[in-house]
Amino acid sequence: MSKPLQAIRGMNDILPEDTPLWRYFEKTVAQLLDSYGYQQIRLPIVEFTELFRRSIGEVTDIVEKEMYTFADRNGDSLTLRPEGTASCVRAVMEHSLVGGGQVQKLWYQGPMFRHERPQKGRYRQFHQIGVEAFNLAGPDVDAELIVLTWRLWKKLGISEYVTLELNSLGTSAARAVYREALVEYLTARFEQLDEDSQRRVSSNPLRVLDSKNPDTQALLSDAPQLEDYLSEASQAHFAGLRARLDAAGVPYVINPRLVRGLDYYSETVFEWVTDQLGAQGTVCAGGRYDGLVEQMGGRATPGVGFAMGIERLILMLETLGQIPAELSRTIDVYFCAFGEPSELAALALAEKLRDAIPGIRLQVNAGGGGFKSQFRKADRSGALFALILGDNELQAHTVAVKPLRSDDEQVAIAWGDLTDHLKSSLQQQLPINY
Repeated sequence: MSKPLQAIRGMNDILPEDTPLWRYFEKTVAQLLDSYGYQQIRLPIVEFTELFRRSIGEVTDIVEKEMYTFADRNGDSLTLRPEGTASCVRAVMEHSLVGGGQVQKLWYQGPMFRHERPQKGRYRQFHQIGVEAFNLAGPDVDAELIVLTWRLWKKLGISEYVTLELNSLGTSAARAVYREALVEYLTARFEQLDEDSQRRVSSNPLRVLDSKNPDTQALLSDAPQLEDYLSEASQAHFAGLRARLDAAGVPYVINPRLVRGLDYYSETVFEWVTDQLGAQGTVCAGGRYDGLVEQMGGRATPGVGFAMGIERLILMLETLGQIPAELSRTIDVYFCAFGEPSELAALALAEKLRDAIPGIRLQVNAGGGGFKSQFRKADRSGALFALILGDNELQAHTVAVKPLRSDDEQVAIAWGDLTDHLKSSLQQQLPINY
Protein backbone atom coordinates (compact mmCIF):
# COMPACT_ATOMS: atom_id res chain seq x y z
CA MET A 1 0.00 0.00 0.00
CA SER A 2 1.16 3.54 -0.70
CA LYS A 3 2.08 5.72 2.24
CA PRO A 4 -0.84 7.89 3.45
CA LEU A 5 -0.56 11.54 2.48
CA GLN A 6 0.14 13.79 5.42
CA ALA A 7 1.59 17.18 6.28
CA ILE A 8 5.35 17.66 6.51
CA ARG A 9 6.66 17.25 10.05
CA GLY A 10 6.62 20.59 11.81
CA MET A 11 4.24 22.16 9.26
CA ASN A 12 0.79 22.00 10.77
CA ASP A 13 -2.77 22.41 9.56
CA ILE A 14 -4.79 24.98 11.47
CA LEU A 15 -8.20 23.34 11.74
CA PRO A 16 -11.63 25.04 11.77
CA GLU A 17 -11.95 24.52 15.52
CA ASP A 18 -8.76 26.55 16.02
CA THR A 19 -9.18 29.35 13.49
CA PRO A 20 -11.65 31.48 15.54
CA LEU A 21 -8.92 32.05 18.14
CA TRP A 22 -6.35 32.83 15.42
CA ARG A 23 -8.72 35.31 13.78
CA TYR A 24 -9.48 36.93 17.14
CA PHE A 25 -5.77 37.33 17.87
CA GLU A 26 -4.90 38.65 14.41
CA LYS A 27 -7.83 41.08 14.44
CA THR A 28 -6.86 42.37 17.90
CA VAL A 29 -3.28 43.01 16.78
CA ALA A 30 -4.33 44.62 13.48
CA GLN A 31 -6.73 47.02 15.22
CA LEU A 32 -4.05 47.96 17.75
CA LEU A 33 -1.46 48.66 15.05
CA ASP A 34 -3.99 50.72 13.12
CA SER A 35 -4.54 52.82 16.24
CA TYR A 36 -0.79 53.58 16.40
CA GLY A 37 -0.57 54.58 12.73
CA TYR A 38 1.16 51.49 11.31
CA GLN A 39 0.27 50.34 7.79
CA GLN A 40 0.24 46.77 6.54
CA ILE A 41 2.67 45.58 3.87
CA ARG A 42 2.35 42.13 2.25
CA LEU A 43 5.58 40.40 1.32
CA PRO A 44 6.57 37.33 -0.73
CA ILE A 45 7.22 34.05 1.04
CA VAL A 46 10.20 33.25 -1.24
CA GLU A 47 13.24 35.50 -1.69
CA PHE A 48 16.67 35.21 -3.29
CA THR A 49 18.96 33.42 -0.82
CA GLU A 50 21.50 36.24 -1.01
CA LEU A 51 19.05 38.55 0.78
CA PHE A 52 19.27 36.52 3.98
CA ARG A 53 22.99 35.87 3.71
CA ARG A 54 23.63 39.62 3.52
CA SER A 55 21.15 40.64 6.20
CA ILE A 56 21.00 37.89 8.82
CA GLY A 57 24.68 36.95 8.56
CA GLU A 58 26.61 34.06 7.03
CA VAL A 59 27.64 32.58 10.39
CA THR A 60 24.28 32.61 12.14
CA ASP A 61 22.50 29.35 12.94
CA ILE A 62 19.63 30.39 10.68
CA VAL A 63 21.77 30.73 7.54
CA GLU A 64 24.14 27.90 8.35
CA LYS A 65 21.64 25.23 9.40
CA GLU A 66 17.99 26.22 9.30
CA MET A 67 16.99 27.78 5.96
CA TYR A 68 14.93 25.99 3.33
CA THR A 69 17.02 26.77 0.25
CA PHE A 70 16.63 25.37 -3.26
CA ALA A 71 17.50 26.10 -6.87
CA ASP A 72 14.61 27.05 -9.16
CA ARG A 73 14.37 26.13 -12.84
CA ASN A 74 16.49 29.13 -13.81
CA GLY A 75 19.26 28.01 -11.51
CA ASP A 76 18.67 30.85 -9.01
CA SER A 77 19.11 30.04 -5.33
CA LEU A 78 15.83 30.78 -3.53
CA THR A 79 14.90 30.52 0.14
CA LEU A 80 11.63 30.29 2.04
CA ARG A 81 11.81 33.32 4.30
CA PRO A 82 13.06 32.45 7.81
CA GLU A 83 12.10 35.88 9.18
CA GLY A 84 10.41 39.04 7.95
CA THR A 85 12.68 42.03 8.60
CA ALA A 86 15.03 41.33 5.68
CA SER A 87 12.10 41.04 3.26
CA CYS A 88 10.57 44.26 4.57
CA VAL A 89 13.87 46.13 4.21
CA ARG A 90 14.27 44.77 0.69
CA ALA A 91 10.76 45.97 -0.18
CA VAL A 92 11.18 49.52 1.15
CA MET A 93 14.49 49.81 -0.70
CA GLU A 94 13.16 48.38 -3.97
CA HIS A 95 10.13 50.68 -3.98
CA SER A 96 11.94 53.78 -2.66
CA LEU A 97 9.72 54.02 0.42
CA VAL A 98 12.42 55.43 2.70
CA GLY A 99 14.30 57.78 0.39
CA GLY A 100 14.88 61.34 1.47
CA GLY A 101 14.32 60.55 5.12
CA GLN A 102 10.71 59.46 4.54
CA VAL A 103 9.26 57.85 7.67
CA GLN A 104 7.60 54.46 7.25
CA LYS A 105 5.75 52.58 10.00
CA LEU A 106 4.84 49.14 8.66
CA TRP A 107 3.59 45.73 9.77
CA TYR A 108 3.18 42.34 8.14
CA GLN A 109 2.10 38.84 9.03
CA GLY A 110 2.43 35.36 7.63
CA PRO A 111 4.37 32.09 7.68
CA MET A 112 8.13 31.81 8.20
CA PHE A 113 10.22 28.67 7.68
CA ARG A 114 13.17 27.17 9.55
CA HIS A 115 14.40 23.58 9.50
CA GLU A 116 14.45 22.98 13.25
CA ARG A 117 13.60 20.05 15.49
CA PRO A 118 9.83 20.42 15.95
CA GLN A 119 8.54 20.69 19.49
CA LYS A 120 5.69 22.41 21.25
CA GLY A 121 5.84 26.10 20.36
CA ARG A 122 8.65 25.63 17.81
CA TYR A 123 7.75 24.49 14.30
CA ARG A 124 9.30 24.38 10.84
CA GLN A 125 6.49 26.51 9.46
CA PHE A 126 5.54 29.10 12.05
CA HIS A 127 3.64 32.36 11.86
CA GLN A 128 4.72 35.83 12.90
CA ILE A 129 3.40 39.35 13.03
CA GLY A 130 6.24 41.81 12.48
CA VAL A 131 6.40 45.58 12.92
CA GLU A 132 9.09 47.86 11.45
CA ALA A 133 9.73 51.63 11.66
CA PHE A 134 12.21 53.44 9.40
CA ASN A 135 13.93 56.85 9.54
CA LEU A 136 13.25 57.41 13.21
CA ALA A 137 16.54 57.41 15.12
CA GLY A 138 15.54 58.35 18.67
CA PRO A 139 14.53 56.20 21.63
CA ASP A 140 10.94 57.48 21.36
CA VAL A 141 10.01 55.01 18.61
CA ASP A 142 11.82 52.18 20.43
CA ALA A 143 9.60 52.98 23.41
CA GLU A 144 6.48 53.19 21.24
CA LEU A 145 7.00 49.67 19.91
CA ILE A 146 7.41 48.31 23.43
CA VAL A 147 4.47 50.28 24.82
CA LEU A 148 2.12 49.04 22.09
CA THR A 149 3.09 45.44 22.82
CA TRP A 150 2.44 46.09 26.52
CA ARG A 151 -1.00 47.40 25.57
CA LEU A 152 -1.57 44.24 23.51
CA TRP A 153 -0.70 41.96 26.43
CA LYS A 154 -3.22 43.84 28.58
CA LYS A 155 -5.91 43.53 25.89
CA LEU A 156 -5.25 39.79 25.68
CA GLY A 157 -5.25 39.38 29.47
CA ILE A 158 -1.67 38.06 29.72
CA SER A 159 0.30 41.09 30.93
CA GLU A 160 1.00 39.61 34.36
CA TYR A 161 2.57 36.53 32.76
CA VAL A 162 5.19 38.24 30.56
CA THR A 163 8.42 40.02 31.45
CA LEU A 164 10.24 42.59 29.34
CA GLU A 165 14.02 42.11 29.10
CA LEU A 166 16.14 44.98 27.73
CA ASN A 167 19.72 45.49 26.67
CA SER A 168 21.80 47.79 24.49
CA LEU A 169 24.30 46.36 22.01
CA GLY A 170 25.73 49.78 21.20
CA THR A 171 27.24 50.61 17.80
CA SER A 172 29.04 48.17 15.54
CA ALA A 173 32.33 49.93 16.36
CA ALA A 174 31.81 49.49 20.10
CA ARG A 175 30.84 45.85 19.63
CA ALA A 176 34.01 45.22 17.60
CA VAL A 177 36.16 46.41 20.51
CA TYR A 178 34.08 44.43 22.99
CA ARG A 179 34.24 41.36 20.79
CA GLU A 180 38.04 41.35 20.97
CA ALA A 181 37.95 41.49 24.78
CA LEU A 182 35.29 38.76 24.95
CA VAL A 183 37.16 36.45 22.56
CA GLU A 184 40.32 36.85 24.63
CA TYR A 185 38.40 35.93 27.78
CA LEU A 186 36.65 32.93 26.18
CA THR A 187 39.77 31.62 24.45
CA ALA A 188 41.55 31.42 27.80
CA ARG A 189 38.69 29.20 29.05
CA PHE A 190 37.95 27.39 25.81
CA GLU A 191 38.00 23.85 27.20
CA GLN A 192 35.38 24.76 29.81
CA LEU A 193 32.83 25.92 27.20
CA ASP A 194 30.03 23.73 25.84
CA GLU A 195 30.38 22.49 22.26
CA ASP A 196 28.10 25.12 20.67
CA SER A 197 29.89 27.93 22.49
CA GLN A 198 33.29 26.63 21.39
CA ARG A 199 32.14 26.82 17.78
CA ARG A 200 30.80 30.34 18.29
CA VAL A 201 34.01 31.76 19.79
CA SER A 202 35.46 32.13 16.31
CA SER A 203 32.25 32.68 14.33
CA ASN A 204 29.84 34.68 16.52
CA PRO A 205 31.23 35.15 20.05
CA LEU A 206 28.42 37.41 21.29
CA ARG A 207 26.02 34.47 20.93
CA VAL A 208 27.98 32.70 23.66
CA LEU A 209 26.43 35.22 26.07
CA ASP A 210 23.04 33.76 25.18
CA SER A 211 24.07 30.14 25.85
CA LYS A 212 21.50 28.04 27.68
CA ASN A 213 24.23 25.82 29.15
CA PRO A 214 24.37 26.51 32.94
CA ASP A 215 28.11 25.79 33.17
CA THR A 216 28.85 28.27 30.39
CA GLN A 217 26.61 30.85 32.03
CA ALA A 218 28.50 30.42 35.30
CA LEU A 219 31.76 30.88 33.43
CA LEU A 220 30.49 34.19 32.00
CA SER A 221 29.99 35.76 35.41
CA ASP A 222 33.46 37.33 35.26
CA ALA A 223 33.47 38.03 31.51
CA PRO A 224 33.82 41.59 30.16
CA GLN A 225 30.50 43.49 30.17
CA LEU A 226 29.21 45.06 26.96
CA GLU A 227 27.79 48.04 28.84
CA ASP A 228 31.34 49.09 29.75
CA TYR A 229 32.09 49.52 26.03
CA LEU A 230 29.07 51.62 25.04
CA SER A 231 29.62 55.11 23.68
CA GLU A 232 28.09 58.13 25.41
CA ALA A 233 25.53 58.40 22.61
CA SER A 234 24.50 54.76 23.07
CA GLN A 235 24.23 55.21 26.81
CA ALA A 236 22.07 58.31 26.31
CA HIS A 237 19.83 56.45 23.84
CA PHE A 238 19.33 53.58 26.27
CA ALA A 239 18.68 55.96 29.16
CA GLY A 240 16.09 57.78 27.03
CA LEU A 241 14.33 54.51 26.29
CA ARG A 242 14.20 53.53 29.96
CA ALA A 243 12.89 56.98 30.93
CA ARG A 244 10.02 56.65 28.46
CA LEU A 245 9.14 53.15 29.63
CA ASP A 246 9.15 54.40 33.22
CA ALA A 247 6.86 57.27 32.22
CA ALA A 248 4.46 54.84 30.52
CA GLY A 249 4.49 52.48 33.49
CA VAL A 250 5.97 49.54 31.57
CA PRO A 251 7.97 47.26 33.91
CA TYR A 252 11.24 45.78 32.65
CA VAL A 253 14.50 44.15 33.69
CA ILE A 254 17.97 44.78 32.24
CA ASN A 255 19.53 41.60 30.87
CA PRO A 256 23.18 42.34 29.94
CA ARG A 257 23.47 38.96 28.18
CA LEU A 258 20.57 39.54 25.81
CA VAL A 259 22.12 39.76 22.33
CA ARG A 260 19.49 38.27 19.93
CA GLY A 261 20.47 35.79 17.23
CA LEU A 262 20.77 38.02 14.17
CA ASP A 263 23.82 40.01 13.09
CA TYR A 264 21.96 43.15 12.07
CA TYR A 265 20.93 44.38 15.54
CA SER A 266 22.51 47.43 17.16
CA GLU A 267 21.66 49.63 20.14
CA THR A 268 18.30 48.56 21.65
CA VAL A 269 17.35 44.88 21.82
CA PHE A 270 14.42 43.49 23.79
CA GLU A 271 12.45 40.32 24.43
CA TRP A 272 9.11 39.60 26.05
CA VAL A 273 9.49 36.28 27.86
CA THR A 274 7.17 34.03 29.87
CA ASP A 275 7.53 31.02 32.15
CA GLN A 276 4.18 29.60 31.02
CA LEU A 277 5.43 27.77 27.90
CA GLY A 278 8.38 25.72 29.12
CA ALA A 279 11.51 25.99 27.00
CA GLN A 280 9.91 28.23 24.36
CA GLY A 281 9.74 31.27 26.61
CA THR A 282 10.19 34.15 24.12
CA VAL A 283 6.87 35.35 22.66
CA CYS A 284 7.98 38.67 21.12
CA ALA A 285 11.42 40.11 20.39
CA GLY A 286 13.15 42.79 18.40
CA GLY A 287 15.41 45.78 18.45
CA ARG A 288 17.17 48.46 16.45
CA TYR A 289 19.03 47.78 13.18
CA ASP A 290 20.30 51.18 12.06
CA GLY A 291 22.95 49.73 9.74
CA LEU A 292 20.87 47.13 7.90
CA VAL A 293 19.63 49.22 4.97
CA GLU A 294 23.15 50.45 4.27
CA GLN A 295 24.49 46.90 4.68
CA MET A 296 22.05 45.80 1.96
CA GLY A 297 23.18 48.49 -0.47
CA GLY A 298 20.99 51.46 0.44
CA ARG A 299 21.63 54.75 2.17
CA ALA A 300 22.08 54.85 5.93
CA THR A 301 18.55 54.55 7.34
CA PRO A 302 17.60 54.13 11.00
CA GLY A 303 15.36 51.13 11.59
CA VAL A 304 13.74 49.34 14.52
CA GLY A 305 11.18 46.58 14.80
CA PHE A 306 10.00 43.38 16.41
CA ALA A 307 8.26 40.11 15.62
CA MET A 308 5.85 38.08 17.72
CA GLY A 309 5.23 34.36 17.37
CA ILE A 310 1.55 33.70 16.78
CA GLU A 311 1.67 29.98 17.69
CA ARG A 312 3.29 30.71 21.03
CA LEU A 313 0.86 33.49 21.90
CA ILE A 314 -2.11 31.34 20.87
CA LEU A 315 -0.72 28.55 23.07
CA MET A 316 -0.33 31.03 25.90
CA LEU A 317 -3.95 32.21 25.59
CA GLU A 318 -5.09 28.58 25.69
CA THR A 319 -2.81 27.71 28.63
CA LEU A 320 -4.03 30.67 30.68
CA GLY A 321 -7.68 30.26 29.67
CA GLN A 322 -7.80 33.75 28.13
CA ILE A 323 -10.14 32.81 25.29
CA PRO A 324 -13.28 34.94 24.86
CA ALA A 325 -16.38 32.83 25.45
CA GLU A 326 -18.01 33.92 22.20
CA LEU A 327 -15.26 32.19 20.20
CA SER A 328 -16.71 28.81 21.11
CA ARG A 329 -19.70 29.59 18.88
CA THR A 330 -19.41 30.17 15.14
CA ILE A 331 -23.14 30.56 14.38
CA ASP A 332 -25.59 33.04 15.92
CA VAL A 333 -28.76 32.00 14.10
CA TYR A 334 -29.72 28.74 12.35
CA PHE A 335 -32.56 28.93 9.82
CA CYS A 336 -34.69 25.77 9.51
CA ALA A 337 -37.03 25.53 6.50
CA PHE A 338 -39.31 22.65 5.56
CA GLY A 339 -40.39 22.06 1.97
CA GLU A 340 -39.18 23.80 -1.17
CA PRO A 341 -41.54 26.84 -0.96
CA SER A 342 -40.31 27.50 2.58
CA GLU A 343 -36.70 26.95 1.54
CA LEU A 344 -37.04 29.58 -1.20
CA ALA A 345 -38.62 32.06 1.22
CA ALA A 346 -35.95 31.31 3.86
CA LEU A 347 -33.19 31.98 1.35
CA ALA A 348 -34.66 35.40 0.51
CA LEU A 349 -35.28 36.28 4.15
CA ALA A 350 -31.76 35.23 5.15
CA GLU A 351 -30.23 37.55 2.55
CA LYS A 352 -32.35 40.45 3.79
CA LEU A 353 -31.24 39.75 7.36
CA ARG A 354 -27.58 39.73 6.30
CA ASP A 355 -28.12 43.09 4.57
CA ALA A 356 -29.86 44.59 7.59
CA ILE A 357 -27.65 43.14 10.35
CA PRO A 358 -23.98 43.35 9.27
CA GLY A 359 -21.87 40.83 11.10
CA ILE A 360 -24.65 38.39 11.87
CA ARG A 361 -23.53 34.77 11.63
CA LEU A 362 -26.55 33.15 10.01
CA GLN A 363 -26.60 29.65 8.59
CA VAL A 364 -29.47 28.38 6.47
CA ASN A 365 -30.07 24.65 6.67
CA ALA A 366 -28.85 22.77 3.60
CA GLY A 367 -29.60 19.19 2.63
CA GLY A 368 -33.24 19.12 3.69
CA GLY A 369 -34.36 16.92 6.57
CA GLY A 370 -37.33 16.70 8.89
CA PHE A 371 -38.07 18.69 12.02
CA LYS A 372 -35.97 16.55 14.37
CA SER A 373 -33.05 16.41 11.96
CA GLN A 374 -32.91 20.16 11.38
CA PHE A 375 -33.41 21.03 15.06
CA ARG A 376 -30.59 18.64 15.93
CA LYS A 377 -28.31 20.41 13.46
CA ALA A 378 -29.38 23.79 14.81
CA ASP A 379 -28.52 22.76 18.35
CA ARG A 380 -25.17 21.24 17.34
CA SER A 381 -24.24 24.43 15.50
CA GLY A 382 -24.08 26.28 18.81
CA ALA A 383 -26.50 28.93 17.56
CA LEU A 384 -28.35 31.11 20.02
CA PHE A 385 -31.58 31.06 18.04
CA ALA A 386 -33.31 28.85 15.51
CA LEU A 387 -35.61 30.38 12.90
CA ILE A 388 -38.39 28.05 11.80
CA LEU A 389 -40.28 28.38 8.53
CA GLY A 390 -42.80 25.71 7.64
CA ASP A 391 -46.08 25.65 5.75
CA ASN A 392 -48.07 27.39 8.51
CA GLU A 393 -45.50 30.16 8.95
CA LEU A 394 -45.23 30.59 5.19
CA GLN A 395 -48.96 31.16 4.85
CA ALA A 396 -48.99 33.63 7.76
CA HIS A 397 -45.82 35.41 6.61
CA THR A 398 -44.23 34.77 10.01
CA VAL A 399 -41.09 33.05 11.29
CA ALA A 400 -40.96 31.15 14.57
CA VAL A 401 -37.97 32.28 16.65
CA LYS A 402 -36.86 29.61 19.12
CA PRO A 403 -34.16 30.44 21.74
CA LEU A 404 -31.72 27.52 21.96
CA ARG A 405 -29.59 28.61 24.95
CA SER A 406 -32.28 29.87 27.35
CA ASP A 407 -35.68 28.89 28.70
CA ASP A 408 -37.45 31.75 26.88
CA GLU A 409 -40.55 30.81 24.91
CA GLN A 410 -40.68 30.40 21.16
CA VAL A 411 -42.41 33.37 19.48
CA ALA A 412 -43.90 34.01 16.05
CA ILE A 413 -42.54 37.14 14.39
CA ALA A 414 -43.89 38.80 11.24
CA TRP A 415 -41.41 38.97 8.38
CA GLY A 416 -41.38 42.76 8.51
CA ASP A 417 -40.49 42.73 12.24
CA LEU A 418 -37.87 39.97 12.10
CA THR A 419 -34.84 42.25 11.72
CA ASP A 420 -35.64 44.41 14.74
CA HIS A 421 -36.51 41.38 16.87
CA LEU A 422 -33.26 39.60 16.05
CA LYS A 423 -31.17 42.73 16.58
CA SER A 424 -32.67 43.20 20.02
CA SER A 425 -32.36 39.54 20.96
CA LEU A 426 -28.74 39.26 19.81
CA GLN A 427 -27.68 42.47 21.56
CA GLN A 428 -28.89 41.01 24.85
CA GLN A 429 -26.65 37.95 24.52
CA LEU A 430 -23.58 39.00 22.50
CA PRO A 431 -20.80 41.54 23.18
CA ILE A 432 -21.13 42.74 19.57
CA ASN A 433 -22.96 45.87 18.52
CA TYR A 434 -25.43 44.50 16.01
